[in-house]
Amino acid sequence: MNEVSFFTEPSDALIMFGILLSIITIVFLPRYGLRSLWMRKQLGTKRVLIEDALKHIYDCEYKNINCTTESIAGTLHISTNESAALLTRLSSLGLLTTRENGVSLTKEGSSYALRIIRVHRLWERYLADETSVPPTKWHSSAERAEHKLTASQTETLAAQIGNPHFDPHGDPIPTPSGEVPPRKGKPMLMMNEREFGVITHIEDEPEAVYAQLVAHGLYVGMQVMMLEPTNEHVRFVADGDEIILLPLLTNNITVAPFMEEAERITSPQEVLSSLSIGEEAKVLGISKALRSPQRRRLMDLGVVPGTTIRAELKNASGDPTAYNIRGALVALRQQHAGMIFIQKQKVLSSK
Repeated sequence: MNEVSFFTEPSDALIMFGILLSIITIVFLPRYGLRSLWMRKQLGTKRVLIEDALKHIYDCEYKNINCTTESIAGTLHISTNESAALLTRLSSLGLLTTRENGVSLTKEGSSYALRIIRVHRLWERYLADETSVPPTKWHSSAERAEHKLTASQTETLAAQIGNPHFDPHGDPIPTPSGEVPPRKGKPMLMMNEREFGVITHIEDEPEAVYAQLVAHGLYVGMQVMMLEPTNEHVRFVADGDEIILLPLLTNNITVAPFMEEAERITSPQEVLSSLSIGEEAKVLGISKALRSPQRRRLMDLGVVPGTTIRAELKNASGDPTAYNIRGALVALRQQHAGMIFIQKQKVLSSK
């Protein structure tokens, strides 16, 4: 019986050897091989879990609540067994200690957590002030950035945006040395009827709750007056507009006393989008909910307190509207015109 050879020609053997060598090279190349890339990804995933766990534990300590294996598992979307293994890993690294009713960070663990939190909140501040990214996307974007920016990149970013003390939600931004400015205020649910306050913090988690608060136009720095706090609903005035929320939603809002009685807003403020064609108004200000770069664009166009604006004509669809601002016609969409506070000018009738 004739023996069957797998390779009929020497060239076939060389080709197969070349293919095999290429596969081995692709898989096992020290720096760029698939095995190295996979290992780096695994290490990166473990580091992200460690950093997310440290953030969660720090947040529990900041809010004076117990941190447990179950709470970490729920926050990080991992099993309780994985959470327990993660805590063991953190303990072996000297980043936490175990207590009778939970765990707590060591000095090194707290310092590590604060570095991650600093990056996260600086990035949110950057997105709010320098980009058009909507508020509901700030947190998820910062979740990715916090694991990527180096220490030098973080400090460059901080200097670029003026070394802010608070993020756009009102959370304090840790300093490079780990100091945390105190967060002031009380839960909005604790306000009494007819009490005035200013929003100092809006919790951005859970995401669904935050999205509803944003949809109502609420933002840090907004003036509020409590009308009716009940177990069924909370009715209050925000910058002059009446809003009704469930207590569950209101619980995510922190307020501080508003002392300037002369500046209290007790009735709805008129906005530029309410002008009819031919009407004029004086600009009182721009809502703090409108952030850069749209805010800068409006100010560059002359939309500043004291400027007189006249509504000239509307698009056939009703949006945008053309306004006469300092002799120039400027088209503004209703979304932006609705954030410009005005005082309508009385029209003098000619006889």
